[in-house]
Parts: sequence; structure tokens; C-alpha cells
Amino acid sequence: MKRVAVVPHDPQWADAFAVESQQIADALGENVVAIHHIGSTAIPMIYAKPIIDLLVEVKDINQVNQQNSTLESLGYEVMGEFGIPGRRYFRKNNPAGMRTHHVHIFEVGSPQVERHLNFRDYMIAHPEAAQKYSDLKQELGQKYPNDIEKYMDGKDGFIQEIDQKAARWRLGQMTP
Repeated sequence: MKRVAVVPHDPQWADAFAVESQQIADALGENVVAIHHIGSTAIPMIYAKPIIDLLVEVKDINQVNQQNSTLESLGYEVMGEFGIPGRRYFRKNNPAGMRTHHVHIFEVGSPQVERHLNFRDYMIAHPEAAQKYSDLKQELGQKYPNDIEKYMDGKDGFIQEIDQKAARWRLGQMTP
């Protein structure tokens, strides 16, 4: 079982994202439309597992399949769709075997892109919800320090609730 480490926010996560996103942009070239920092490390002041999540929007998801070896050369493990149709997922560990990065690649226009960005932006705009998420993550990390599956399952209901609120919030922002 993987150890669940939930740690205080580290301002250096933004720098780690910037470095990694540039390497990925260089590796994937003109297929890249945008790279976003998502996940808890992208939300200021909350506790998180110290893993940088990158969401990459590409013009052609199938072209990514031919670029797997390029991402492998950056230290990524190729995971395919890994449970989410239309996604290409990659993960990276440091030399000590600790997970450091997740890369989620979707084609432009995928509803998954909007869902992830809505969640992140909602949490940034609503610090009280972000604090509740932070508290939940700490509680689950303490309760299930050696069981990532139970940790993830414990967050699922909260994430679904925020996903719904975030979608409604985003729609409200877009109306004049």
C-alpha cells in the first residue's frame, strides 16, 4: 500500500509546476494548447499530498500516443486512459520512488477539462470550502495513513458536491 502523506501548502509547488509544464510543453510540441496546474497543490493554503497535477489540453489526443516515449524520457510512466475515457495519464516518481507528478491529458473541449478547472477555481474563490477540503484531507490522511484507496474514497462525496457547486458557480459567472 502507498503511504498517504498530507502536508501543509508549499509555495514552491507553483515553481515545480512551472518547471514541469515547460518540459511537457517542449516534449509535446505544437499539439499543446494549454497546461494548467490543478489538484490541491494549485489551491493556496490548503493541505495536500505533495504531488503536482498538470492538466494538458491538446489538439489531438491520439497524437499523444505517438509521444509516449518522449514523456517516458522525462521519467513518466505511461498509464493510458487509466479509468477515464479520452484521457492520457502519466505519473512520475523521484529517485527515492515517491510520486511527484501526475499528468492528465485531454483533447480541447473535453468536459473533464472544464470540471477540473471549475473545481480549482471554485476552491480558490471560496476559501471556506477549501478549508473544509483541507480539513477532510488531513483527517483522512491520519485515519488511513497506509491506504490510498480509502483516502480517495473518503474524499469522493465531497469532491462530487463541490463539482456540482463549481459548475453552477461557473455558469453564474458567465451570465451578464
